[in-house]
Amino acid sequence: MLLLVIGSLFSGLFFLYRDKGSGDRVVRALTVRISLSLLLFVGLLVMYRFGPYSQ
Repeated sequence: MLLLVIGSLFSGLFFLYRDKGSGDRVVRALTVRISLSLLLFVGLLVMYRFGPYSQ
């Protein structure tokens, strides 16, 4: 999951450089990155809550 977040970040950087700031591909790539980051964070919270050391 972390590799997907980093890959999305670099694809946003690539689209920003290639499209010179015009276009929607940068926004889509960064939206995917933010969504994956939130999903990862919520997943970690759920795993912490229901993990083997929860009471």
